[in-house]
Amino acid sequence: MNSTIKTVGELKKSGYQSRTIREELRSNLIAKLRKKENPFDGIWGYEETVIPDLERAMLAGHDINLLGLRGQAKTRLARLMVNLLDEYIPIIEGSELNDDPLNPISRYGRDRLAEKGDHTPIAWLPREERYTEKLATPDVSIADLIGDVDPIKAAALKLPYSDERVIHFGLIPRSHRCIFVINELPDLQARIQVALFNILQEGDIQIRGFKLRLPLEIQFVFTANPEDYTNRGSIVTPLKDRIDSQIITHYPKTLEIGKKITQQEARICEEQRKAIQSNEIAKDLVEQIAFEARKSEYVDAKSGVSARLTISAYENLMAAAERRTIINNEKNTSVRVSDFVGVIPSITGKVELVYEGEQEGPGIVAQSLLGKAIRTQFVNYFPDPDTFRKQKEKSPYKKITAWFGDGNTLDILHDLPNAEYQKRLQSVPGLTELITEFHQNQAPAIKTFLMEFALHGLAEFSLISKHSLTSGLQFKDLLSSMFSMPQPGDDEDEEEADDDIPNARR
Repeated sequence: MNSTIKTVGELKKSGYQSRTIREELRSNLIAKLRKKENPFDGIWGYEETVIPDLERAMLAGHDINLLGLRGQAKTRLARLMVNLLDEYIPIIEGSELNDDPLNPISRYGRDRLAEKGDHTPIAWLPREERYTEKLATPDVSIADLIGDVDPIKAAALKLPYSDERVIHFGLIPRSHRCIFVINELPDLQARIQVALFNILQEGDIQIRGFKLRLPLEIQFVFTANPEDYTNRGSIVTPLKDRIDSQIITHYPKTLEIGKKITQQEARICEEQRKAIQSNEIAKDLVEQIAFEARKSEYVDAKSGVSARLTISAYENLMAAAERRTIINNEKNTSVRVSDFVGVIPSITGKVELVYEGEQEGPGIVAQSLLGKAIRTQFVNYFPDPDTFRKQKEKSPYKKITAWFGDGNTLDILHDLPNAEYQKRLQSVPGLTELITEFHQNQAPAIKTFLMEFALHGLAEFSLISKHSLTSGLQFKDLLSSMFSMPQPGDDEDEEEADDDIPNARR
């Protein structure tokens, strides 16, 4: 539509025809589907599940409730619906309810049109301004959503309280011809939910005794977490009945989908991209942590594990590697398994623990999830150690475990310079040969990553032991670690000894 049109008369001559927001969404969606265009670009993993349901709901002209655990892109989906609106729509200039110039619903719009006729000035509302979002909190009031009598307006205009022009309209009437989203609907007080009944079904609103017939055209989208139905609140049944389509969202079903989401959303600055070399194994490990958390006995499954966990974890992983380069005055480096120490804070703040998890403590649970992720991914790159339990002579790991069995230990500190880090790993007999045997064609940086990864994996499969130091990790023989219980001050002594022996071989 030509946005140079300035009056109602010009609009009529242009052949403009009014249509509801639901008709608008429907026709624009049909056009995109016929062109094989994706209206929800950037949403991964919902191509065969959530998005088709959402498209069917819009084709049917339904109000929608997106039901799912936290971090399942519910609000993101609602915001992307804006792209299915017309680029501009005409409104009567100065109307607070976005009055259609050919079909005004407000007193202001009708009076303006009656006064000026075809000379009534119009304005053009862009699609970006046709989206309203409200987080449902217990303090949200009827006045916020629907409106209230404004005594100041009554006094200024010298109007009696019986005149509807004294009403100050809330967010919902002001979203006429727009998309209106209420996030976390169950958190809305029941009496406020009741106030939505007539708006959803009949289109009329009641404010302080005024019964206004406002045929509002609004595409309602609600989001809700199923946990909220039992914990903090619930959607009252009559309101649930008036929401036409309830669409259930879910977490990524595969690691690949999770990686796409994480890599798309993670905020990695250009300086980090240039200095830090990442790899697919590290990215897989980050995603695997979330998968392990979602099935962990220590994590509350009803609360869910947000996709924000992996996004924050990857950002912290890159930051940990960057910090090393800064401390060691190095221009670039590669991500290490030991850098995953930086991921722990991203886990502890993103998971809700059950009672047993609280007893263990969030730090211990986070370490456990990381360990399980390493164990799960290990067999994708190396032979399963469990298959060699009874045939130790055939094990590709026998040289490595024998070296630790002889009483040798290896300390991998978090902030080791690149050269020292490689030197320590190469000091373990059999480790370089293991990587050469199974990953001959990998780049040098990935081979180094795999060397440390192999040690962590062997520790998770209980072939060697792994202990935390104040500023790193120590690998040693499993049997000797069982007989040497840590004493107060052991960490400091181990690190001091490590400074004296560059190769960490003792």
